[in-house]
Amino acid sequence: MDAPASPLDAGFEKYAIGQPVSRKEDPTLLRGRGRYSDDINLPGQAYAAMVRSRIAHGVIRAVETGAARAMPGVLALYTGSDLLEAGLGLMPSGMSFKNRDGSEMPKPRQPPLTTDKVRFVGDPFAVVIAETLKQAKDAAEAVSAEIDPLPAVTTAREADAPSAPLVHEATPGNLILDFHHGESEKVAGAFARAAHVTRMKIRNSRVVVCPMEPRSAIGEYDPESERFTLRLGCQGVFPMRQLLTGPLKTTVEKIRVLTGNVGGSFGMKSSCYPEYIAILHGARALGRPVKWTDERGESFLSDSHGRDHDMEQEMAFDAEGRILALRVTGYGNVGAYLSNGTVLQPTGNVVKNTIGVYATPLQEVNSRVMFTNTSPVGPYRGAGRPESNYYLERLLDTAAREMGIDRVEIRRRNHIPNAAFPYKTPGGMVYDSGDFSALLDQALAMADWDGFAARRAESRARGRLRGRGIGQYLEVTGPPAREMGGIRFESDGTVTIITGTLDYGQGHATPFAQVLSARLGIPFEKITLLQGDSDEMLAGGGTGGSKSMMASGTAIVEASELVIEKGKKIAAHVLEASVADIEFENGPSGGTFRIAGTDRAVGIMDLAEQIRAGLSLPAEVPQTLSVSHVAEGPPFSYPNGCHIAEVEIEPETGIVTLARYAMVNDFGTVINPLLVEGQAHGGVVQGLGQALFEHVVYDEEGQPLAGSFMDYALPRADTAPIFTIAYHPVPAKTNVLGVKGCGEAGCAGALPSIMNAIIDALAEFGVTHIDMPATPEKVWRAINGGQA
Repeated sequence: MDAPASPLDAGFEKYAIGQPVSRKEDPTLLRGRGRYSDDINLPGQAYAAMVRSRIAHGVIRAVETGAARAMPGVLALYTGSDLLEAGLGLMPSGMSFKNRDGSEMPKPRQPPLTTDKVRFVGDPFAVVIAETLKQAKDAAEAVSAEIDPLPAVTTAREADAPSAPLVHEATPGNLILDFHHGESEKVAGAFARAAHVTRMKIRNSRVVVCPMEPRSAIGEYDPESERFTLRLGCQGVFPMRQLLTGPLKTTVEKIRVLTGNVGGSFGMKSSCYPEYIAILHGARALGRPVKWTDERGESFLSDSHGRDHDMEQEMAFDAEGRILALRVTGYGNVGAYLSNGTVLQPTGNVVKNTIGVYATPLQEVNSRVMFTNTSPVGPYRGAGRPESNYYLERLLDTAAREMGIDRVEIRRRNHIPNAAFPYKTPGGMVYDSGDFSALLDQALAMADWDGFAARRAESRARGRLRGRGIGQYLEVTGPPAREMGGIRFESDGTVTIITGTLDYGQGHATPFAQVLSARLGIPFEKITLLQGDSDEMLAGGGTGGSKSMMASGTAIVEASELVIEKGKKIAAHVLEASVADIEFENGPSGGTFRIAGTDRAVGIMDLAEQIRAGLSLPAEVPQTLSVSHVAEGPPFSYPNGCHIAEVEIEPETGIVTLARYAMVNDFGTVINPLLVEGQAHGGVVQGLGQALFEHVVYDEEGQPLAGSFMDYALPRADTAPIFTIAYHPVPAKTNVLGVKGCGEAGCAGALPSIMNAIIDALAEFGVTHIDMPATPEKVWRAINGGQA
């Protein structure tokens, strides 16, 4: 019989990599002791309220502020012109791409508050600052503007029409970017010799991001140091500080960004918004902190939205159903401005992510990205990755039906074989690892694919339609970025990880501590995490693109090696040995420095304690175990998986119910399966929301028709079934931990699997496609002949 494990052994295993350790922050958050931006109040703070346009497009002739300025408690009122006259700069305009002709994309001038025109409903043109929030709101209501209305355009395709109204006069034809990728002649040749071509038009609907916590911020200014401080929820204090430099016309050294708990973001809180510049200016001008908090109805207008692509997909096949070429052509809607909108989703990320797990010799992407009179469209959980996988998987299901090939078989025939790795795609990505066919087989078995006929018969006996759908996805994670890996041994005996990613719900503190504990043997409970203070950062890419563990994990591993190097030198002095004779090992008793071949040793925590107690060290020996390190970001990784959904449809009403859902994911090394499963669940539910419920609709005048949760549907707890989840890990070769991102993958698998299942259920009515969201009305109309 084996000897019972010691308590040390049990603790060592409990927090090891691969263990489902609960999140460190959960007890604090569950007791309501979290500290979010709106929980913070500073002595003497004033309150800001924004004045926003109520029409989608018009020329500002005058802004009447006299009555508002005279109202009780009003401290200041600034228009867009006031901010420019005060010396503020322009809003950042995001990343640059080149047009197909090699020219640079235009970047129209955008002041923090608009001065010449309003360009969407919610466009801010003034800010009121008062002693109380109520006074600020009352005064904001009293600001009136003389605006000459102009025609509005709300879709990218309409914005490209010759007669479309111009959103920005400096951008002819509303065209921001005429994007092209691929070898057109070769692609055309592949289509010409194809045995079969599948063509589809797919609208990827616009959604409101809807994080649990609305945006909120407090701006401060110290006249002695001439330094701004901004407290807000964001996705990374280091990149946010950089974004603020242009509008504030100052350097990063003059800005401090502080972030506490963040109640969700999904990409939306990554950018710099006009409200932040307005309150920082107010804080400098008034000599007191200024606070602003969004309200839910306001956030529907002021936050960046997600998705909104209008694409045509074409796929060429040989007679055996093997892919010869893929072509995607269409539009991306970036909204009214580039500061909170981005052109990446319908362009570069379509190139990277429409290959998926399939051997595709040729690829062409043609996207026209347009300005419209709508809220800006920015990154939203996946930012082009779920959209691309959705296009690809819908094409394959449709091609399988058209060619009479089983939908599972057409995928198997086109899988990139294991022997092909490293596999270079026509989009320039180099896949390092994967096991796509085996992963598909595992998902089919877990979903009981072969037992579907019985379940369909049972549904039909109850008067329900039933369908099943596959979504086999592969995502390209965010690009490499330099990331800080600081390890600081504190005076109280704890150890702090300092890194520039930022937790806005992911639970970074726990898996980062698991990595550090595995490397250095520091007790898990002694490890804390610092991410929310830009003054502590040497570098940082923020959190986004499913790359936090790759970036921060790599930085922590590299920093741990530096701690070991320093520790060996200090331990050699303490143990009176040569540095070359000192070994480091990590076991149940923790990290230990030992003289090789002897029992003479000192633990890493004991060594840290001796240093704190005043251990005298020679000048040539490091004086601390702490390190501040910056790691060069590892290359892309390629998380992938297969999701299988089953839906039931009530034909009399068109109501769709997600009945079963199974997923197998390859996230490489899984550091903490409990947290990874939570990330997968959240992504699937957000995908479910877009597939069945969510849709931002504008009327002809550019007015949004959904402005609150009264008329914008979100998925609820009773919308989702119990998920079945498993892993098929193939460790990545692109980073030291072997990890692949997991944060956005749920969306990438959910959109195609759910929509493919709906079309499968409706196939008997001749329905071949429905655009998201598959609302009851839309499904009912399809059943009753509304769609050929």
